Amino acid sequence: MAQHSAQQEVIEVDPAVLANRHLNDYAASGTASLSSSVNSYILENGRRYSTYFGMDRNPLPVDELEQDRLDMHHETMLQLLDHKLYLAPIENPKTIIDIGTGTGIWAIDMADTFPDSEVIGVDLSPIQPEWVPPNCKFEVDDAEEEWPYPDNYFDFVHLRNITQGITDWPKLMAEVYRCTKPGGWVELAELGAIAKCDDGTMDDDNPMKIYFEHLDKALKVMGRPAGNPETMAARLQEAGFVNLGWDEKKQPIGPWPKDPRLKNIGAMVMLNTESGFHSYGMAVFTRVLGLHTDYADQLCAGAFNAAKNKNNHIYNMFYVCYGRKPEENEEPKEAKGKEKEEPTEPLQADKDDERDGAVDGEAKEEEQ
Repeated sequence: MAQHSAQQEVIEVDPAVLANRHLNDYAASGTASLSSSVNSYILENGRRYSTYFGMDRNPLPVDELEQDRLDMHHETMLQLLDHKLYLAPIENPKTIIDIGTGTGIWAIDMADTFPDSEVIGVDLSPIQPEWVPPNCKFEVDDAEEEWPYPDNYFDFVHLRNITQGITDWPKLMAEVYRCTKPGGWVELAELGAIAKCDDGTMDDDNPMKIYFEHLDKALKVMGRPAGNPETMAARLQEAGFVNLGWDEKKQPIGPWPKDPRLKNIGAMVMLNTESGFHSYGMAVFTRVLGLHTDYADQLCAGAFNAAKNKNNHIYNMFYVCYGRKPEENEEPKEAKGKEKEEPTEPLQADKDDERDGAVDGEAKEEEQ
């Protein structure tokens, strides 16, 4: 049975963010100290996309701007996981593979963490650095094709934020299972594509909400829906993995939380979205949804402006799910679904904010 971590706590909004409600930018609120062939590509909407494995294999760009964003988001996800590179209970792995390695930063960190291990990073594009630890190497390949590795080879298989580029998950997970050693672990990590809010500061016409709705629709049309823990657990179970565990973290979009750690994470996410909304949105909005380039750009820019608005207390989810390949002599176990989760409590706003909201509500009633 999949095990879930403790109940999610609400994110408390920083009182400095709640102050001066007539202002909507972080600079004005005093929280602005945030600071800024294999090589076959096309240029589209001002961005560079890889085409070596086909136009539709990865809808995200691979240019330098995107590489910088990926490295920043790696740091964000590390902080979300309390500076852990993984959550699976692995011990001294000797063979590790990172599918969809991007710039290779996770693989490099793992190679440094486990210097006696062999770490392989695989991606559709050769955008990784040349200077890496001696126990780390990168390969350009399509993970949805047959893997060139022997059976029962890897102690740990890591797949993070790749759902937008995967169409045939059963085929991919079959290769993952084949190449994982008995007793080895696999970890899936994905961002959710739903904008969430606990304190009512996200209206239906919020540009970020509209952006995420379009993104979620485009991914579903592509047959590559965004990650969620139920789907991720099912992929592991159906492939044959056992001892599933999962966790979820709220990723604030903007430095609105009161908690210093979450405030720092939110600041990095906000900076990341300046190019990130375009990275995730432009190709799928224009190619999949058929939107005009100008309108697609407007959706992306509007979402970023909403992220910069300190009165929007919005977040999305980061999910991690992992499982173990049974030992060769281990009795097979029936796959079981995740237990129903208790609903999380709504985000509690600062008492001064509640009082302001009551006054605003009374004023609106008087106007009516």
